[in-house]
Amino acid sequence: MGFFQGLSNIYTIIQPILDVAILSFLIYKAWDLLAKTQAVQLIKGAGFLLLVYGVAVILNLSTLRWLLTTIAPGLVIAIAIVFQPELRKIFLRLGQTELFRPDSKPGLGTLDAVINAAEMLSAERRGMLVVFARRINIRNVIESGTRINADISSTLINTIFRYDTPLHDGAIVIQNNRLIAAGCLLPLSDQSDIKNSFGTRHRAALGMTEQSDAVVLVVSEETGAISIVFDGRILYDLSPEEVTRRAREFIDRGVKRQDAEE
Repeated sequence: MGFFQGLSNIYTIIQPILDVAILSFLIYKAWDLLAKTQAVQLIKGAGFLLLVYGVAVILNLSTLRWLLTTIAPGLVIAIAIVFQPELRKIFLRLGQTELFRPDSKPGLGTLDAVINAAEMLSAERRGMLVVFARRINIRNVIESGTRINADISSTLINTIFRYDTPLHDGAIVIQNNRLIAAGCLLPLSDQSDIKNSFGTRHRAALGMTEQSDAVVLVVSEETGAISIVFDGRILYDLSPEEVTRRAREFIDRGVKRQDAEE
């Protein structure tokens, strides 16, 4: 009895700490998920309305309080309609994210090999599409291509994209410093305001980053421009140095949506 009583006393002491730790973790993961979509603007707007409602209650502004209470149900419906794509993205990412698996971050050698290959292909106006998988599971994309699971080198990447092989039209997927698969099919973006100059590769890169937290590198076959795509945004026609810096930044820490431009 004394042993179990001791365990009970220890649990009583650590229970509040455990409670706060788990709650903090859940709040952090929820904010991290929301910060990668425009839904963070939804949270800010809801917070502002709550602040206004609180002021109305404290100052006893009955008319304003009645108005906010009356329009609240309509606002909920309107938010669900307006932010439907973002809410869908949140639940999609929530279902695919592996919470306890660390981000897949390529080493400098891996990234250098990809950038070198991109420079060579850009000079020859050969298209290229490379997906850097991160935390969200993209197994369905990997399974749409041909499994390779090879060491990464500029030579291998050039061999895939330089010649008209069956694999050159799709994307390659890099995960944990390995070239996992090639010839992979990516989902096309459903954005309606994509520039007309962007071809299928750029639309596929946008679609991939809209449905996952992957970072995608694109080389345009028409112009040779090298671009980085992340979170549904394109940084177009970058220098090799800028591509390296941006890719490392996005893969390591992510990026705020306002930092990227189409």
